[in-house]
Amino acid sequence: MLRNGLYIIATPIGNLQDISARALDILRETDIVAAEDTRMAKKLFSLLGLPLNKKFIKYEDHSEEKQSQVLIDLIDAGSAVALVSDAGSPLISDPGYKLVRKCREQGVYVTAIPGACAVITALQLSGLPTNRFMFAGFIPNKDKARADLFDELKNIDTTLIFYETAPRLLKTLEQADTVFGTREIAVARELTKMYEEVITGSFAEVITRFTTDEPRGEFVLMIAPPTVTEHKLEDVRDILKARLRETSLKTAVKEICEQYSFSKNDVYALALELKDE
Repeated sequence: MLRNGLYIIATPIGNLQDISARALDILRETDIVAAEDTRMAKKLFSLLGLPLNKKFIKYEDHSEEKQSQVLIDLIDAGSAVALVSDAGSPLISDPGYKLVRKCREQGVYVTAIPGACAVITALQLSGLPTNRFMFAGFIPNKDKARADLFDELKNIDTTLIFYETAPRLLKTLEQADTVFGTREIAVARELTKMYEEVITGSFAEVITRFTTDEPRGEFVLMIAPPTVTEHKLEDVRDILKARLRETSLKTAVKEICEQYSFSKNDVYALALELKDE
């Protein structure tokens, strides 16, 4: 019999066989299942041959504060609650951390049953450095918010990992290209499924690929860290100034971007500053 408490359970991201034996045992015995989409949770239970005679409770971002206490009260009354994601590891770009925090504060038993996670699976397949990485979640939909996020992260010495949807992928790649320059990237989709695919290369190469082959599904975008040979923008100030005396601003900016690992926006801003001096 399960101890009353919160069980954070990873579910498959594609291949149903990736569910662990421990996860199956707990999901069979748990009294209550909390999920962002209870319909998806019930479908998963059916596919895994798990009993549906449980209480399924919707747990999502906008009601997380209120629902957290509801679940804790149920646990205090003797229930075992399983928190599951639609796919993969709960809390990773999914609601749940507030619930865990409240459980800790109120002395409620919490444990995690590890398993599939798209972030880790994609990184393992990417061929990009894995010694340091940063998961930055879903990329914002608005152009300015997206640009601000990229500018915030561009100088961090680590592999960057994001989630993105198919309709926004090309626009995101094009905007990221102006910020991250010549860095290698990898894009993963359909992880653990029959049509699993990881595309690697430069931004230009990946953009060309998805311009001719319409992106479908959910994507993990990974960007390599800055190379050790990258220069600081100030290092090329004199070079850019000299080129501006010999050619147009547009050409000078293009040449510097091609020669060094700088974002087009940064070089353009410096070029305007130098033109005004």
